[in-house]
Amino acid sequence: MLKKLALAALLFGASTPALAQGGPPPSPWAPLQDRPTCTRDQLKAATAAYVEAQRTGNIAGLPLHEKVRFLENMSDVERGAGLWNTALPIGHAMSFHDDKRCKTFTEIIVTEGAHQYVIGTRLYLHDGKVLRVDSLVTDKGDWLFNANAFLKYTKLEDWSDLFKYQKTAPAEMIRGANAYLDGFADKFTDIPWGTPCARLEGGAYTNRDGDPHASCEVGLPPGVLYIVNRDYLIDEEKGVINIYCRFGNSTSGMPDSHTFRFIDGKIRGAHTLSVNLGTAPSPQADDNGGIVGGPPGIN
Repeated sequence: MLKKLALAALLFGASTPALAQGGPPPSPWAPLQDRPTCTRDQLKAATAAYVEAQRTGNIAGLPLHEKVRFLENMSDVERGAGLWNTALPIGHAMSFHDDKRCKTFTEIIVTEGAHQYVIGTRLYLHDGKVLRVDSLVTDKGDWLFNANAFLKYTKLEDWSDLFKYQKTAPAEMIRGANAYLDGFADKFTDIPWGTPCARLEGGAYTNRDGDPHASCEVGLPPGVLYIVNRDYLIDEEKGVINIYCRFGNSTSGMPDSHTFRFIDGKIRGAHTLSVNLGTAPSPQADDNGGIVGGPPGIN
């Protein structure tokens, strides 16, 4: 038995260089950690620095790792090419912090100036350094885009910290959010909708009348569409789960962010940002949160 183990070890050791020679080149970026370390205060400081960076067009204030990776709309970009280098008049910003996964998500709305945007940015941290800056930049032509409506309804909503008795276990938030995303392919999933509930998709809003009994259960598109590459962030204090994903193809599908607000185990709000990678513009929302040329509500 010992001889067999020794022989196996020798064979493994001999094969390793050969395998390495035929493998991919080493990554130029800092690797993401499966068990990163951070504090909530570090995450909050990072998101505050990011918002200020977007306000001034200077990202130097972030604690960036020397091998930080930059992405915009799920494609690699050079540090100097991202929108974070453009000073923007921010109308509203809110951030969520996951101190277990050491990720943050910041939603920024820009309605003034020469160009309107709704931006979602993830920061991935470890040991006090930002390993990745990952922005989804939506503007005119993206799915149901309208920054004026997005700002209007976001300001009316409550995304503050929850009381302890209102919180939902992280595993249940993942299950509930997955049930919604799975519903694009499987129309028999059990989505934990609560009441009242409102969905804000790009700028289209499902509760424009402020109905205290409003439901988010307004339907999903027909057909079978798989939502892939799901990456989770959970802010337990706010009852929020944010998911980065793609619609359809894992490399060329629509880049997307879904942010769900859970209270007492039920989904009470959702924000989505979806980047149109095609040449034809997506349907748009109007300033009141309706769909231009479409039926009332979100289908």
